[in-house]
Amino acid sequence: MARTVDPVKHAARRAHIMDAAMTCFAAAGVAATTTAAICAQAGVGSGTFFHYFPTKTDVLLAILATGTEQTRAWFADRDARDDARAVVLDWVRHTADTAADARVPGFIRAVGAVMAEPAVAEALAADDQAQHAGLHGWVRRAQQRGCMRRDLPAPELTTWVMVLLDGFLSRLATDPAFLADVERDRLVDAVTRLID
Repeated sequence: MARTVDPVKHAARRAHIMDAAMTCFAAAGVAATTTAAICAQAGVGSGTFFHYFPTKTDVLLAILATGTEQTRAWFADRDARDDARAVVLDWVRHTADTAADARVPGFIRAVGAVMAEPAVAEALAADDQAQHAGLHGWVRRAQQRGCMRRDLPAPELTTWVMVLLDGFLSRLATDPAFLADVERDRLVDAVTRLID
């Protein structure tokens, strides 16, 4: 008789392994990280790891997909809000706050080293599209309500907001002196100047 799986425990164990993998990837990169290292970090056996993820690439893709799902959920959770300009700036703050996790710079470098792999490239493109779609709706609403510059079409202005966010994250990954929590307000200021 098959064992009953508790979906809450299953999801929690899967998330725990993903968190451990992110720590390992951030510290050593994807190529140098072994499944044994992830198992040690997570405190699980290899059988448990392989029950959830066939390969370390699968766990990386799961981390990226979870980030994309969280992006979609973040924007969906704000559907009822009326302050479109504030939502855009809240996303900027949210991005900076998320990037304050000490693992983020190393994880960005780790993903950058394997971003040419088709599955990783596809996952990154999906994340980019989710962020653009989420931001675009709020930029368009803000422009329609006259609380955001209108000399650039909403898709272009959205792209430029993302350029600033991408630059912030890129600098974070390459400059140890550039700290997300220290530079957060400057990022918000830069985006504010762009959209006003």
